[in-house]
Amino acid sequence: MAKNWKTDGVRVVTGQALDSNTPQTPSMQRAAAITTATTGAKKLWAGTVSISPDAKTGAHHHGELESVIYVVSGRARMRWGEQLECVAEAGPGDFIYVPPFVPHQEINADNDQTLECVLVRSGQQAVVVNLDIEPAETPTHVWEDGLHNK
Repeated sequence: MAKNWKTDGVRVVTGQALDSNTPQTPSMQRAAAITTATTGAKKLWAGTVSISPDAKTGAHHHGELESVIYVVSGRARMRWGEQLECVAEAGPGDFIYVPPFVPHQEINADNDQTLECVLVRSGQQAVVVNLDIEPAETPTHVWEDGLHNK
């Protein structure tokens, strides 16, 4: 049986069609773009994330899902670990990989610009496990190699 490429091919989801009816974490706004409902996707989920200036999310993880965050604008500070004891920063054009079950927190490191990112996850499950973690007072900086800012 021949494919109907008009209905079974490429899909475009416009920025105005994003769906914010998705699990949220305090201080961040997620909006879904690529889902089973919008495109028929079965193995990945994609959307946007916005974090207000000088705001930080609650600690959370996404279960078995892998996540990739692409920074569009602003400065992202990521903390992760059992007590969010590790920290690194990323700016426009940088990618961040978050492995399964890693407790993490996104922080907008800029006090006057919204952090805007694109988020891709390895599955359609809406897994957001919000955690009650007492953060380490002084995190350990990662990527202090002269190429990345702390």
